[in-house]
Amino acid sequence: MGVTSFADIMGTLDAKAPAPLYQQLQRALREAIQSNQLGPNDALPAERDMAETFSVSRITIRKALDGLVGEGLLTRRQGAGTFVASRVEKSFSKLSSFTEDMISRGRVPHSAWLSRSDGSVTPEESLTLGLSPGSPVYRFNRIRYADGAPMALEFSTIAAFALPSAQAVETSLYAALEKSDHRPTRALQRLRAVLFSAEHAETLGVTVGDAGLLIERRGFLKDGRAVEVTQSYYRGDAYDFVAELNSLPE
Repeated sequence: MGVTSFADIMGTLDAKAPAPLYQQLQRALREAIQSNQLGPNDALPAERDMAETFSVSRITIRKALDGLVGEGLLTRRQGAGTFVASRVEKSFSKLSSFTEDMISRGRVPHSAWLSRSDGSVTPEESLTLGLSPGSPVYRFNRIRYADGAPMALEFSTIAAFALPSAQAVETSLYAALEKSDHRPTRALQRLRAVLFSAEHAETLGVTVGDAGLLIERRGFLKDGRAVEVTQSYYRGDAYDFVAELNSLPE
C-alpha cells in the first residue's frame, strides 16, 4: 500500500481537537480495520513516512501503533514492518501445539513464563489424569504471543512420568513431550465462552469483561493414559476455532 492511498483512507489529524494526536490516529486506524478498508496482512507505511504524512513526530506514530499492537489489531514482523493482524483459525480436528499453529501460519510465536514448578496432583487433577493421590506433576503457566501480540494465557499440568523435569520445556510443551516419547496422540477438548477477569485481562492486554474463549484439553497417550490437562484462555478478538464436519454414511 502506498503512502498516498493510505493517507486517503486515514484522512487528517486535527491538532486543535480535544483528543491527543496519537489517539486520533489509533481511532482512524481502528475504524479502517473494522470497516475492511485495511485488510488482514496489509502492510502499513514505514513510521517515518507516516510521520511525514500526518506532520507529527515518530514518537506519536509509535505510541499509536503500540496501542493497536497491544489490542491485537496490528502486528510487527521483525525486519518487515507493521501489518494488520489476521485472525488465527485453530482447527479442532488437529491435535497441534500453539507453536506449531503459529509457525504454520507464518507467524512468530514466543512465550513469557509466569511459572514452572513441581507439585503433587490436586484431588481434581488426580481424577482427570487418573493418577494416585500424591503423584508428582509439573505445572506450567505462560502467556503465548504471536508476532509480539499476546494471544492466550495457558495453564498446563503434566504427569511427571512424561518429562524429565519442568525445565525440559523450553518453547513448545509438545516438542518436549515428543522428545521424551510422551506426546499425546489424541485429546478431548471443551470450548466455552468466558468474560475476562481483571487478572486475566491485565495479563492479555484486554479490557475487564471482554469476551474470551476457554479451551479445556485432556491429552492421552497411545496406550490410553492421560498425560496432560491444559486450560487456555484465548482472546476472543484474535482467534477463531473451526471444525470440519462430515455427515454419517447412509
